[in-house]
Amino acid sequence: MMALLGFGENGWGPLIVSAACTTLLLSLAALVVGAVVGSGVAAAKLSPVKLMRVAGEGYSVVFRGIPELLILYLFYFGGSGVVTWAGHLFGASGFIEVPPFLIGALAIGLISGSYQGEVFRAARLAVSHGDIEAAQAMGMLPWCIRRRIVAPQIIRYALPAMSNIWQMTLKDSALISVTGVVELMRASQVAAGSTHHYFTFYLVGGGCYLVLTVLSNSAFKRAEQRMGRGWQGHGAAQY
Repeated sequence: MMALLGFGENGWGPLIVSAACTTLLLSLAALVVGAVVGSGVAAAKLSPVKLMRVAGEGYSVVFRGIPELLILYLFYFGGSGVVTWAGHLFGASGFIEVPPFLIGALAIGLISGSYQGEVFRAARLAVSHGDIEAAQAMGMLPWCIRRRIVAPQIIRYALPAMSNIWQMTLKDSALISVTGVVELMRASQVAAGSTHHYFTFYLVGGGCYLVLTVLSNSAFKRAEQRMGRGWQGHGAAQY
């Protein structure tokens, strides 16, 4: 058993470690994409313009209402078709395949963005209007208020919920296995199918996900404590 999981000639250790790194990078990329999209969704929902609010709400409904796997299939099979069509307009020939990693990060990121949008919207509403008025009374410019007053508080309020979204994104990354990207799920499938030790390798894959989750939870808790230090002496919520 140790020979199967080791780093020797017949061991599957290098593949599992490489797949774990791919899973982590894919999840981080998706989280960043989701943060950018989620910020836009939150801004749209808080906009005084009704059309913007409707667009933000429509985005949330679509990407939270359609199954994640179906969205991935739509991007994976439809994305290459759209890129090929656009390439033909500029003189390219043949089929243009979009990298599966890019498709996966984009699809999972857009799904994550629909949830992050709600988190950022709620965090923005939690920012005290009195703090903004105090900054205005001190003569701070609008961009400075957003950078020094609003943004830090949004991050502080959003961090606990972002930890949950990160875990969801980490688990959703397993869906990318259907595109051929060798992340943890795909590596577990390959190793299990090649050795017929299905229980062993699926158990190892699950253990790797748990390790990534525990480590990331610890990182988020440290970030929450760091962001909350400035408010601890003022009756702020303790995380």
